[in-house]
Amino acid sequence: MNGIYTILLLILSNVFMTLAWYGHLKLQQTGTSSNWPLIGVIAFSWAIAFFEYCCQVPANRIGYAANGGPFTLVQLKVLQECISLMVFTVIAAMMFQGEQLHWNHFVSFALLIAAVYFCFMK
Repeated sequence: MNGIYTILLLILSNVFMTLAWYGHLKLQQTGTSSNWPLIGVIAFSWAIAFFEYCCQVPANRIGYAANGGPFTLVQLKVLQECISLMVFTVIAAMMFQGEQLHWNHFVSFALLIAAVYFCFMK
């Protein structure tokens, strides 16, 4: 169960991370934050990133093998990066519909999946 909790928390963490890192760009496109000073945009992103950390830290603690979880430190990191790109792709497709995926993006995703496979090999 620790592995499932870890993955779910990592997914949720990456939703918050993607919104914190790129959500302000969408707000700027819609005109909502066009007149915000840079420090306001940073504070807004940090407020969202707080929730990212509220999910990321427990995910790492629950999932880490030294704490009774199923993953090594390297496996946690590779898993997090793969989840991060999957979440980013979904959110970017929903929020930034002008952004297109091309063949090389799919090749890079396949290579990331291969990285996860090789990382988890015994």
